[in-house]
Amino acid sequence: MEKIFRVEGMMCPHCEGRVRDTLNALDCVESCQVSHERDEAIVVPKADCTKEILISAVEGAGYKVISVE
Repeated sequence: MEKIFRVEGMMCPHCEGRVRDTLNALDCVESCQVSHERDEAIVVPKADCTKEILISAVEGAGYKVISVE
């Protein structure tokens, strides 16, 4: 089941790519789509992936997760 993360701080395609690369580097992420224009990351996690792992990765890359749906 996909999770939608509202991410603050992405200003350009470079930021979008940084968040996408960070999430794709996690073994527990099956796929993700990131948009700086919509301030969101749509993540399809594997069963062993928690939202805390994903939030930590995004915030470790320098962005702030506002909400998870």
